[in-house]
Amino acid sequence: MTSKAVLTRIAAALERLAPPPPDMPDFAASDAFVWQTGPARLVPVARVARVDIGLLVGIDRSRDTLLENTRHFARGLPANNALLWGARGMGKSSLVKAVHAQVRAEGLALKIVELSREDLPSVGDLLALLRGETARFLLFCDDLSFSHDDQHYKSLKAVLDGGIMGRPENVLFYATSNRRHLMPRDMIENERSTAINPSEAVEEKVSLSDRFGLWLGFHPCSQDEFLAMIDGYCAAHGVAVPPERLRAEAVEWYTTRGGRSGRVAWQFFCDLAAREGVALTG
Repeated sequence: MTSKAVLTRIAAALERLAPPPPDMPDFAASDAFVWQTGPARLVPVARVARVDIGLLVGIDRSRDTLLENTRHFARGLPANNALLWGARGMGKSSLVKAVHAQVRAEGLALKIVELSREDLPSVGDLLALLRGETARFLLFCDDLSFSHDDQHYKSLKAVLDGGIMGRPENVLFYATSNRRHLMPRDMIENERSTAINPSEAVEEKVSLSDRFGLWLGFHPCSQDEFLAMIDGYCAAHGVAVPPERLRAEAVEWYTTRGGRSGRVAWQFFCDLAAREGVALTG
């Protein structure tokens, strides 16, 4: 067998081993997609699970800031990648989805693509797929964080910085996390105390959060805000309960749960609606 034939066979074998390029999705099929791997593809979402932006109580400043930033991007103006960090259950991911719906309702064309932290290594394929498209895309990663031996953060830099090619002009990245620096505080302190060069030991990972131009903090809600959330849900879904009873049951609910949050308010409302015989739709 000639050397040319051998090289041809090797090239054919490598081509069979290489993953096929992602299929071009029909971007007109939906306004929302989920990025999946194995094989890499964008899966259209027929109905996004979200709440109306008017029902998100106690996060007015974050809501207004993120909404305005998203409007700028949808209009083709400069906009910042955003990190929504802070207390659990306070509506971080709900706000991202609600803002997307609000921008769409205002007549601005914008699509949202959700990807998981585990799929970050394939984000280069996703960016290549979106680059050059006329549509504008909001990439969304929920509950983003990294452990001490996690290398996924290097892939995230491709979204935030874009490498030599730069981040596609039609792509913006929003992430939610319980941690402002995307890594546990005790891990930061441990690396600083044990490393030969403490400042360099954590600089690479900690600086990752600095690449987000917009930081929005979420904090535990007050009792008044907690009750206002429930009042909003009751009004939106037609659940009528005497105020005194509603307040007493809501306070008892969050007391047994050990804290107040938007998630706890929704869980209480679901229980209340079931007891009142009201089916939740939409």
